Amino acid sequence: MLHLLDYIPQRRISVFDHLRPQRWNWYLVHRPMERSLVQQAPQPLTIRQTSNLRYFWLDGIFAATSESFYLAFIPLFALAYGATNQQVGWITAIGNLAGAAALFPGARMLEKTGNRKSIVLWSGGGLARVMLLLLSFVPLLALPPQIAILAIAALNGVRAFMGNFSNPAWTAMVADIVPEFMRGRYFSTRNLTMGAATLMFSALAGWVIRTGNQWQTDPYLGYQLSFALAFAIGMVSTLQFSRIREPHSSRHVEQARQTGSLRDALKSSPGYLGFVVSGLVWNFALQISAPFFNIYLVTQLGANVGIVGIFTSISSFAALGGQLIFGKVLDRRGAVFLQLVTGFPIALLPVMWVFYTAPWQVGVNNLFGGFLWAGFNLANFNLLLQVTPHVGRARAVALYQTGVFASAFLGPLVGGYLADTVSFQAIFLLSGVGRALGMVLFLGLIWLPMHRLKQRAANQG
Repeated sequence: MLHLLDYIPQRRISVFDHLRPQRWNWYLVHRPMERSLVQQAPQPLTIRQTSNLRYFWLDGIFAATSESFYLAFIPLFALAYGATNQQVGWITAIGNLAGAAALFPGARMLEKTGNRKSIVLWSGGGLARVMLLLLSFVPLLALPPQIAILAIAALNGVRAFMGNFSNPAWTAMVADIVPEFMRGRYFSTRNLTMGAATLMFSALAGWVIRTGNQWQTDPYLGYQLSFALAFAIGMVSTLQFSRIREPHSSRHVEQARQTGSLRDALKSSPGYLGFVVSGLVWNFALQISAPFFNIYLVTQLGANVGIVGIFTSISSFAALGGQLIFGKVLDRRGAVFLQLVTGFPIALLPVMWVFYTAPWQVGVNNLFGGFLWAGFNLANFNLLLQVTPHVGRARAVALYQTGVFASAFLGPLVGGYLADTVSFQAIFLLSGVGRALGMVLFLGLIWLPMHRLKQRAANQG
């Protein structure tokens, strides 16, 4: 068994090293990595690989911190301008549609240039985060409320487009940055630190918004401060990603320059189409209700923005425990098993909202939800890396993500319409039923064929 320190160059430690910020930074990131990667390795990691893993780790921490200051609050920002449920649904739907429209252009750009890192830096790491700064400027323009809501929708749409334009390049690059033998524990421990960042800063974001809005009774100042902080911290994440030295290999060249038929690439990857189909249904069901949980919490259950931040932190706190447990489960039982055991319980979570009468009950829901989603997201991302073919991965990822965002475009529109014309309870129930259907399709289209293949191989053996 190899220890990470066996293939990291040894450094002479000075008695003054604790006074050096770079040394603190090294131990802050190196120690959890060291603990998480102690396992059988087919070959030692190079100095470049360990450096890339460290900067990718830091990129995730700052990205999660940035998201804490805006992700849950853009719909509430529109609500502060008087947006209706349908308008909130449109804001989310436009963002999802823009995200879907960006994926194949992003994949084609990757195939044309082969520069995965530069695509990620200027699109998702650059222009997408600039949109957060522009969101903070919206109140300064003194726009009429309806025009301001349109501006929020447009800026959020551009943010989503640029963020997802980089997704095929990012996914292809990550597959080379993180060796397959350590993906389970590396991503679980990376997600653990990202969850810790979200836990610490989501409540702070809610406090910043509430306090800022109360200062001089300005209903938008808190949002401006939060979005500006999200931009600044996000650019630190971009800086960390820029320090990664892009892996170049014969497989990378094959992936980047491949322009053949996507159909031919998919033939070599059984289970991929089932993954796409079940993902369509699952994400449509998610987005029917996702934009409206916090709206319902504020408008129907009497919570404020500060409570929204606290409940987001509760989810992140529960996710920390999930990362500790599910990373080991992933390595031992596989991504398919982990997605099944977390996906079906997640289908029950929106149904529980039908019975809530007080904000504290939502906190309990978020506690269980954060724990389960930690495992589901870990399994889903690793499945995406597994079922997409090495040749044509950019297009395969783009096809999957396009389907996800296309279904997520319709979900908020349906949810917004039903919230206004029927009730919030109707969209919560519909979301639960749709999630369960997505998991049944996953069971039939992915788990069952793979189980049969294993049995056939065992019988032949």
